[in-house]
Amino acid sequence: MSSGSFSQEKLPFNNLTKAESTVINNKGTEMPYTGKFTNYTEQGTYICKKCGAALYHSTDKFNSECGWPSFDDEIRGAVKRFPDADGLRTEITCANCGAHLGHVFTGERLTSKNIRHCVNSVSLDFIPAVLETGRYGIAIFAGGCFWGVEYFLQKEPGVISVTSGYTGGSIRNPSYKEVCTGRTGHAEAVKVIYNPEKTTYEKLLKLFMEIHDPTQAGGQGPDIGDQYRSEIFYLNDDQKRIAEKNIKLLNDKGYKVVTAITAASEFFEAEKYHQDYYFNNGKVPYCHGYTKRF
Repeated sequence: MSSGSFSQEKLPFNNLTKAESTVINNKGTEMPYTGKFTNYTEQGTYICKKCGAALYHSTDKFNSECGWPSFDDEIRGAVKRFPDADGLRTEITCANCGAHLGHVFTGERLTSKNIRHCVNSVSLDFIPAVLETGRYGIAIFAGGCFWGVEYFLQKEPGVISVTSGYTGGSIRNPSYKEVCTGRTGHAEAVKVIYNPEKTTYEKLLKLFMEIHDPTQAGGQGPDIGDQYRSEIFYLNDDQKRIAEKNIKLLNDKGYKVVTAITAASEFFEAEKYHQDYYFNNGKVPYCHGYTKRF
């Protein structure tokens, strides 16, 4: 568990898609029963999609059957309340960045706390760890089989969690079998959550570039296929700049880096048996290792 407040200056806000901005910046509402987290039951913490601030614990989530994720409590100090212009409802926003979350209702007697935070899924991201008040960093990398990338990044001080999954493709919620065909456009990737007081995006990016071969095109080690490509998925312009700078450093040293730099799109968690793979089976990565490049 992490505690304490993090400095706002250490993390930029994440770029938003048009659909995300419609809700988060322009106070829109997603259609009921369409959000990713409406019936989501995993254990962990919901954070702000725009700034990474911890907002809600999964233990406070309940099924209100309203069509949107519902919570009967927030992490202390994480949410602000404002009366709507019509005077009929109370808007809730991220206390850190002002992102629109949804509305809060009282008196419905749906839980013992008699309160319901009705939140848009698009305003949230999810971390499979218990987090306290503060902002958290996110990095998404792809570099061959996600088991090995996950293994090395999980061991890095300051990393809170690493989730294996799929991103960069053309279909929603792909299966491992579908991704393995190489026809969905997805890469096997990892989503890294880190404490910005203990590590930085740049440090994690350098580690990523040193635990796989960024000069190998179309695969990694014996794993050949587009799904095993080397790619950095940036969430904001600062991450893009850092990625470009460090790839240039390697190119200037004579490495012919093929790693792509791409704006992040939706990340889909891989099946349960892929998570913490090497830690659960006692084996070690077969196509990843540490090579000093910087």
